[in-house]
Amino acid sequence: MSSQPIVLMPREKLLKFGVEALSDAELLALFLRTGTRDLPVLELSQKLLNEFGSFYNLINASHSDFCKKKGLGTAKYTQLKAVVELSYRYLKVKMTTDNFLTSSSLTHHYLASRLANKDREVFMVIFLDNQNRVIASEDMFVGTYNCVEVHPREVVRRALQHNAAALILAHNHPSGVAEPSQADRHLTQKIEEVCELVDIRVIDHIVIGKGEYVSFAEHGWIS
Repeated sequence: MSSQPIVLMPREKLLKFGVEALSDAELLALFLRTGTRDLPVLELSQKLLNEFGSFYNLINASHSDFCKKKGLGTAKYTQLKAVVELSYRYLKVKMTTDNFLTSSSLTHHYLASRLANKDREVFMVIFLDNQNRVIASEDMFVGTYNCVEVHPREVVRRALQHNAAALILAHNHPSGVAEPSQADRHLTQKIEEVCELVDIRVIDHIVIGKGEYVSFAEHGWIS
């Protein structure tokens, strides 16, 4: 007689296999900790993910929409926002200690945590030293839902103030589609040209969508 496979609860599964082994529902269950009178916590987590459509939508839900769901409320809403901010701050600190050239996935995660949930286009610049270590990262320009006005000379001016040797450009598309426009490609070229005059390299321009990104460097669009 064959024995039934052992089903590990999220906490035990995390300890045995690592956090990467958990599904979205299992991660959410760990965060919620308890279910409702009618639903165990894992079933509640899966139900919430189905109702919101994705983990991303749940995290970015408004306070009122979040609290309408049974098993959630203001306390859970504030805790979740704090967890998201802790993640962003952790990535920001880690970015300052890792070399960009060996941590491109970390860079994408950091930019997504910073830009993916913005409802306006934000143009961000990461300033690097001559060993590709992060000096600073700044939101330099804020626009509307579908455009942002960027001034290349202001980007260079700020880079010189930081004594930066290289830059990573980034902006988001609130529509969720990360595909760069012709205007994005033309802007990147203009910034490259201005930076070249003062011997500053543009390493990449990364466009952040919802759950996706496009890297100019990976597509060979950076000269």
